[in-house]
Amino acid sequence: MTQEQSIALIDIGSNSIRLVIFQLDGVGYYKEIQNLKVVARLSSHITEDGELSDKGVSVLLNTLKQFQEITRTYNLSIIKCVATAAIRQAKNQQAILKKIAEQTDFSIRVLSEYEEAYFGFLAVTNSTSINDGITIDIGGGSTEVTLFKNRKLLHYHSFPFGAISLKQKFIQNEIPTKEELENLRGYLKTQFETLHWLKQLDLPLVGIGGSARNLSLIHQRSKNYPLSGLHQYEMDFENLKEIINTLGKLSLKERQFVEGLSKDRADIIIPAAEAIIMLMEVTSSKSFIMSNKGLRDGLFYDELFNQNNITQFPNVAEESIYQLTRNYEINIQHVKYISKIATNLFDDMTQLFNHLTKEDLRLLHLSCRVLYIGEFISHEASSQHTFYLLTNLSIDGITHIERLKIALIASFKSKATLQNYLKPYTDWFQRDEIDTIELLGAILKFSYGLNRTKREVFTSVHITEKSNEMMELKLHHNQDAYFEISQAKKYKKHLEKVVKRRIELLFCKN
Repeated sequence: MTQEQSIALIDIGSNSIRLVIFQLDGVGYYKEIQNLKVVARLSSHITEDGELSDKGVSVLLNTLKQFQEITRTYNLSIIKCVATAAIRQAKNQQAILKKIAEQTDFSIRVLSEYEEAYFGFLAVTNSTSINDGITIDIGGGSTEVTLFKNRKLLHYHSFPFGAISLKQKFIQNEIPTKEELENLRGYLKTQFETLHWLKQLDLPLVGIGGSARNLSLIHQRSKNYPLSGLHQYEMDFENLKEIINTLGKLSLKERQFVEGLSKDRADIIIPAAEAIIMLMEVTSSKSFIMSNKGLRDGLFYDELFNQNNITQFPNVAEESIYQLTRNYEINIQHVKYISKIATNLFDDMTQLFNHLTKEDLRLLHLSCRVLYIGEFISHEASSQHTFYLLTNLSIDGITHIERLKIALIASFKSKATLQNYLKPYTDWFQRDEIDTIELLGAILKFSYGLNRTKREVFTSVHITEKSNEMMELKLHHNQDAYFEISQAKKYKKHLEKVVKRRIELLFCKN
C-alpha cells in the first residue's frame, strides 16, 4: 500500500443493508469515515416460490440508490458490494443482479456460505485477543458458525435459518407459548448437533451481528455497566438465560421499550437469543463474547491484508494501539524513550516486589503507548481527558478489564485522583491489584517527568534499596536537566507512597 485511498463496502444482509467507507493513508493508518444502515428485512420478502418479491427488489434498489448518492461524493479507489443469504437463496438471483447492474453503480458479488463464514472469522480473530473459539453470526435468513484454534479456521457451516425465518416458522404469538419455544429449541438442538465438531468444546462463543449486539446492550444497561464499548463485552451462560427469560414474558410493545434493545429487532430477538443459548449448550461454552466487528470488517481486513501481503495482524492489540496513537497524534519517539525509562524502573522494582509479573510489564508498556492521550484535547486537564477517552474507546485485542487498567495507569496523577476514578469500579479489583495499578501509574508519571523538555537527557536510571526505610534512585544525564530534575523531585512522592519508603534522588552528569 503506497498511496492514500478510500474503500467503500456495501453489505446486503437479510435483515439490514449497510454502507461503510474506510480511508487509508498509505502507511498503515486507516479510519472509518462513513457508516450508514437501512433496515430492509429482505428475508421477509421471500415468496413461497423462493423468489425475492417485486417489493423486496424495490426496497433493495431504492436503498442502493440512496447509498449511490453518498458514494458519488467520494473519490473511491475500491467499491465492494456483497450479498448474503437473502440474495444467495433467491431463485431469481440473476434477474436481481442484472437489474442492479443496470440501474445503479454497483456490481454485486454474492458470497458463498464459506465466504460469509470466513469473513466473520477474519473479523473476530483480527479484532480480539481470542486464539481459540467459536463464532456465531445470526442474520435474517442464515446462521454462520465457525470453529477456530490458534487463530486458524478449522471448520465452518452455514445453517439455512436466521432470526427472521425462525420467527416466521416457529413463533406466531406475540408472547411465545411454551410449545412454540420447545419446538424452536428442539429444532435448533437437532441442527447444531448434526455437526460433530461442535460438541463439548468448552470454548468461548463469539457473537457477531445485531442480535448479539442488542443482547449485550440489554445486559450492560440492566447492570448500569460503567465502562463504555460493546466490542469484547463478556457475559456468562446464566446472564444470557436470564435476559431471554425476561424477554420471553414481554409483549412486542413492551420489548420495544427494553433498554438496549432496538425497536426494529424487538420482534426477532427471541429466536436469535434462543439460537445463541442452544449453541452454548451444545458446545458447553461458558462465556459469550460480543464482537462489534463482523462481515464488512472481515471484507476490509481481507483487502488490507492482500495489499500488504499478510494473512492477519501479527498482534491485534499492538495494531489497535498503533491506530490509536496515529489518531491522537502521539509522538512515537517520545513514547519509546519513556517506555525505556519506565522498563528500567520496573525491572529494578521487580527485585524488591516479587509480586510484579510479565503481565504487569505488558500493561505498563501498553499504558505508555497511550500515556496522557488526553493532551490531544487539552494539556491542562490531560489526566481527566486521558481517562475519559480510554474508558470510552474500544481497543481491539484488549479486554474491558485490561482497558480499564490501562486507563488508570496512563492517566495516573495522584493516589487521590486514582481513587476518584475507581469509584464506579469498586468491585472490579482486589486491594493488591489496586496497589499494583498505583505503582505502575507512579512509575509512568515519574518517567514522563524525566522527559519534560522532550530532549531525552537521561541515559539511565537505577533504583536500589538502602534500608527498610530508604531507597536510592540514581539518574545519569548527558545535558542540562534543570526542568527534568524539578519534575523528578515533584513526582517522586507518588513512588514513595506506594513503596512506603523514602526515595533519595542522586543526579549524575555524564
